[in-house]
Amino acid sequence: MEHDPRSPWEFNGSFYQPSAFLMMGIPGLEALHPWISIPFCALYLSALLGNCVILFIVRRTPSLHEPMYYFLCMLALTDLGLALCTLPTTLGLFWFGVRRIAFDACLTQMYFIHILSFIESSVLLAMAFDRFMAISHPLRHAAILTRSTVLKIGLAIVLRGMLSLLPIPFLLKRLTYCGRTELSHSFCFHPDIMNLACADIKVNVFYGMIILLSTVGTDFIFIVLSYILIIRTVVSLTTREECLKALNTCVSHICAVLVFFIPMIGLSMIHRFGKNVPPLVNTLVAYTYLIIPPALNPVIYSIKSTHIREALLRVLCRKWGSHW
Repeated sequence: MEHDPRSPWEFNGSFYQPSAFLMMGIPGLEALHPWISIPFCALYLSALLGNCVILFIVRRTPSLHEPMYYFLCMLALTDLGLALCTLPTTLGLFWFGVRRIAFDACLTQMYFIHILSFIESSVLLAMAFDRFMAISHPLRHAAILTRSTVLKIGLAIVLRGMLSLLPIPFLLKRLTYCGRTELSHSFCFHPDIMNLACADIKVNVFYGMIILLSTVGTDFIFIVLSYILIIRTVVSLTTREECLKALNTCVSHICAVLVFFIPMIGLSMIHRFGKNVPPLVNTLVAYTYLIIPPALNPVIYSIKSTHIREALLRVLCRKWGSHW
């Protein structure tokens, strides 16, 4: 059989692998992609600007050099990474109609998207632990969560994400693909690529489920457990004002947890069990999962955190004062 250089397939004996995949925007609304790109641009700008502002404010304000804000910086860095992972392919598709993404580039993007998602889940767990210590054991909080401890937690989170997901690209690369090359999104997602294979994917499915349950699933269970213990502590407080003050320090984190975990669980369920779910629903849930949290988290923390808001106002006042 003569190899056709124009073919999107690479042939090697009986093993076929696509040279590229085709990404999809919002199904049924392809003609409106240039207009749809406007809110997407706004969300990406919000994510990039908002998270950079959080990092800048914490770095410039010595009073914010505490565990809670170190973890917030980790969250901001993760959200920046998530936004930058999907921005080129999403806006490239909406603006210029670029649907093609090389096979290896797709696996690389998928790897980083999943790593950053797992890191965000772990950072949210670390923030829950920080809130638990601050409310339930305030006298031991500073002694346990020192700067070096926070740094070690951050390194452990990154290593766990990188190592647990390292086999995924190789498991996908060993598969034989045939015929279909169209992805469901404008980015590469593990179940999406896996379902395009015409080989036995039981190992991929099993490993994916085990890793998801042992990382994100475990993180979510411990976050819930942390809040059960926090609520038990808050209920034991003597005055209503103390209860409200303690709970108010958790509102931002609870919002961030809900914004991240609800669409993530929804997207995982759709990919594994939602065979009859309309493609539009699948696409909207995916975009909600990857774009909304990075855009909303800086807004949530800027609104709810008095310390962040005051530090931001001080920096802005100094800038304006210097210009006058």
